[in-house]
Amino acid sequence: MSLHTASDSSSDPRLAALQKWLASVTAYELQLSSLRPASSDASFRRYFRIDGADGNSYIVMDAPPPQEDVSPFIHVAEVFGATGVSVPSILAQDIDQGFLLLSDLGSTTYLQLLNPDTAHKLYIDAIDALVQIQVHSTPAVLPEYDRALLLRELMLFPEWYIGKHLGLTMTEKQTATLNKIFDALLSNNLAQAQVYVHRDYHSRNLMVLQNGNPGILDFQDAVYGPITYDLASLLRDAYIQWDEEVVLDWAIRYWERAKRAGLPVNPDIDSFYRDFEYMGLQRHLKVLGIFARLYHRDGKDAYVKDLPLVMEYTRKAAHRYKELAPLVRLLDELEDKAPQVGYTF
Repeated sequence: MSLHTASDSSSDPRLAALQKWLASVTAYELQLSSLRPASSDASFRRYFRIDGADGNSYIVMDAPPPQEDVSPFIHVAEVFGATGVSVPSILAQDIDQGFLLLSDLGSTTYLQLLNPDTAHKLYIDAIDALVQIQVHSTPAVLPEYDRALLLRELMLFPEWYIGKHLGLTMTEKQTATLNKIFDALLSNNLAQAQVYVHRDYHSRNLMVLQNGNPGILDFQDAVYGPITYDLASLLRDAYIQWDEEVVLDWAIRYWERAKRAGLPVNPDIDSFYRDFEYMGLQRHLKVLGIFARLYHRDGKDAYVKDLPLVMEYTRKAAHRYKELAPLVRLLDELEDKAPQVGYTF
């Protein structure tokens, strides 16, 4: 999504409305002329940074209704904030217009700073924060990550990745194979203990902080669901890959901390790792569908370059379990038939 500078407000009615709203927020003595793009989102949201007379910078969220609703963001910020992790404070809000003024957690994402020297400390901080959120989980506070939602996400894969991206229609036999894989994944996912789930707990949504690391963003879709989901998002990240033995080490460190904190993780490490892999595979299939949709429907081609890594995760996880191996054969069949359009997956 393109971001406009403050001078473009004549061609951007939302920006003009945002500037008018910021002018009415007098408590922070905002310097309106300093309004500048901070980042955009895979959704309709966009973010700006603005300076205050006190020398601090602030973040402004523009979430246009009816496509976006800021209420879930406000709710989850309160829920997660109460656990003691670092999330933005909401300083001013206009729910009807979809405007929020937030504290600024800086501009350094995990993705920008991660390398073999920094990774261990950053991931341990993220794991500790994750355990802290999960320990405070209570049912009926966030929407449930139920079978219908998990399945709806999985269906993005045949619709957008196979149908639109590969340009194929599956046979009845192929559809039956895929549905059997989906059933195996869902029965595992739904049998897992339930906790608060961020749903996008990865290197682009974690900010590097001097104190209280990490800063946690983009949590508005949080739900109450499977305990391994956020760990799978974190360690099988669509934007950065780590060696298997390193991922295993971090997963075990999470498992040890979770058990110590009294969280209901699977007490057997092999079974826990299987839960982690099955949950990861559900997420990878969803992400393949979402990245294909962002490209084909929304014209956002930046995500196409991330498809091969997600497919690599998908194949490796499916290959490791007899019950999931038919997925690898199905992918081989489909990719053999897919028209070559200047890319190979």
